[in-house]
Amino acid sequence: MISYEYPLSERIRILLRLEDLYERAQYFTAKTDPQEHHVALLCLFEILEVAGRADLKSDLLQELERQKHTLEALRDNPDISQEALDNILWEIDRTSSRLFQLSGKIGQELRENDWLMSIKQRTNIPGGVCEFDLPSYHYWLHQSAEQHRHDLENWLAPFLPIRDGIAIVLRLLRESGKVSTQTAVQGVYQQMMAGRIAQMLRIRLMRDYHCVPELSANKYALNIRFTAQEGGQRPKVIESNVDFELTFCNL
Repeated sequence: MISYEYPLSERIRILLRLEDLYERAQYFTAKTDPQEHHVALLCLFEILEVAGRADLKSDLLQELERQKHTLEALRDNPDISQEALDNILWEIDRTSSRLFQLSGKIGQELRENDWLMSIKQRTNIPGGVCEFDLPSYHYWLHQSAEQHRHDLENWLAPFLPIRDGIAIVLRLLRESGKVSTQTAVQGVYQQMMAGRIAQMLRIRLMRDYHCVPELSANKYALNIRFTAQEGGQRPKVIESNVDFELTFCNL
């Protein structure tokens, strides 16, 4: 099945963006080709921009503390695995401690690296990182894969407490919802919210359906259209029924 996640708040949208960037940065860092390490560095620059929000660290700390209190209330509940509960509480405590130790603006070490910032500035120009534009970067790309990974991991290290905090929050968010099976009649599904609160919606459907969901939601109603695209044409709502799984996620 293919899963589609739709954030319904700016805060969750930022966390999902960063999760995706961390995954891509780590994937390309582990590779051996210099061009793949170039992509890893571009991901790092994007992380620097998105994580630069002044309130990201405090938001994560507050959410982790709130989840800790919620989970601690489940102690001695016979329906809850106490070992699993202890593990997640330990993760929250460890990650919160590492977040507290972060000082200054997130990624400040990278912003003070003039060489990296010169590369970042050139990446905003189409074709701006040619060897004649940045000979020192051209030289770095010709170093060993081990040197590349060592440097990239060092540059990414200051962001790891943020990554770990995001991973915990999104995991708890994803596990919070109850899955329901729905059918979009002739490609369209509507549901009144009726006071239901959600921070994220997840839609899962079989790969056999050659369509993608387009979602719009507010506090009153949820609308999902399943569309298909042929060639360069504008996507159109399909005319057949679509069975899918819908999950409302909320912390």
